[in-house]
Amino acid sequence: MISHWLAELQYRLGATIDASGKIVPDTSWSAQLLSSDRLWMLLEGTHVLTLMLFAGTILFVDLRLLGVAFRNVPVSRVADQVLPWTVGGFIVLLVTGSLLFFSNPLEYWHNFAFRLKLGFLAVAAVNIFWFHYRVQANRPLWDDAQVPPARVRISGATSIALWFAVIFSGRYMAYDWTKCMNPGPLVGSVAQCELYDQTLEQIDEEIAQ
Repeated sequence: MISHWLAELQYRLGATIDASGKIVPDTSWSAQLLSSDRLWMLLEGTHVLTLMLFAGTILFVDLRLLGVAFRNVPVSRVADQVLPWTVGGFIVLLVTGSLLFFSNPLEYWHNFAFRLKLGFLAVAAVNIFWFHYRVQANRPLWDDAQVPPARVRISGATSIALWFAVIFSGRYMAYDWTKCMNPGPLVGSVAQCELYDQTLEQIDEEIAQ
């Protein structure tokens, strides 16, 4: 169901339909975005640079939670200083990431590294909510402590590990071995490459040759 919907999004949305009712190749909005080198590269560059901003500001807070940096500055002060940058970076990441995904949604969805990235993002989100609603519930008690309590440090270390995993998995999305191109058993299973091939066969019947 998801693969079929993404195929429609990638190949049919905005595409020109010929007299026989078939899709004219490379005329969909996704195809035009992907083939627009300047716009696509601008989006990718903005996404990567903003990721550095987003992850960097989170790293500042996490290092403070671990008690290895800014030890004489209250945790709340560090968080309040960088939070606006973190939120701004997240908004830009969301917009640029969505547009990049829109440029080739079917292939991204069936990319082994992309699915790992989604998994790490989900766990990172859970860690953020857990920290904000449980771990820092008693922050006034350890806000000024040079080395916060163990569960605070664990949350900070988990955050660093997860965001590094998100970055690395996103980087590996570009490699052929993570795609459905002669995939190994693990990649083929996780990325559902058989379903990907079936979806492409259905789309090929709808595209004018």
